Amino acid sequence: MERGLNLLLLLFLFPALTQAQKIGYVDTEYILNKHPDYKTVQGEVETLGNEWKKEAQNLDSEIKELYNALKAEEVLLTEEMYEERMAVIKDKENAARAFQNRVFGPNGQFWQKQSELMQPLQSKIYDAIDRVSKRNAIAILFDKASGPTAIIYTDPRHDYSDFVLEELGLEENN
Repeated sequence: MERGLNLLLLLFLFPALTQAQKIGYVDTEYILNKHPDYKTVQGEVETLGNEWKKEAQNLDSEIKELYNALKAEEVLLTEEMYEERMAVIKDKENAARAFQNRVFGPNGQFWQKQSELMQPLQSKIYDAIDRVSKRNAIAILFDKASGPTAIIYTDPRHDYSDFVLEELGLEENN
């Protein structure tokens, strides 16, 4: 009886054991580059970044001008006047460094703004990836763009990037 029960249990579980999990990958970088909203977001980020870079360059120019003016007038200044001007320059340098860190540092305004602008597009793409994965019964889906150590070989037969583009309503030849 026990042997029959084990055989019945094995026969019941055999299809589940032999059914392979479906695995695939997408290339989110490829998908992003095909999406027209990405170019718009990139343009906005680039414009904002250029404005902030220009502001940082202006601060650096002001500091250089202050140093040049100090150097030119150095012989005419008392030690006290020289120290006062150096303190002004050091304050400007500290302000410039603080600006650089606040804007371009880790978690700076530039990166926050980029994330804020990219979030809606990333949500659209990940929702499309979710729908494609469910429709194709994919158990595991990798992102080829996530890094060179994540995937060392990909068979194009398992690339679902174009399915995601199709799900987003984008033509393949964008």
